[in-house]
Amino acid sequence: MQIESAVIFTYETKEEAKIALESLKPDNMDFIESYIENNSLICKLKVESLRTTLATVDDILFCEMMAEKVMDFTKEEIN
Repeated sequence: MQIESAVIFTYETKEEAKIALESLKPDNMDFIESYIENNSLICKLKVESLRTTLATVDDILFCEMMAEKVMDFTKEEIN
């Protein structure tokens, strides 16, 4: 059985979505397709097990949270 799912992150700007996409690229595996649509980062997964799906979504969420913290820190430094 193949499980398909999507995780969508919406940002204030398209530029922030692009930064997040670039930050997550090193962690993307063959079963993750990530792309930008407007100001959203969309990560689509196609995997064979629910366990892998849950673990992958957990990894994506953690990595995105780190990217978001870096963006927030950078905004504070600029202002």
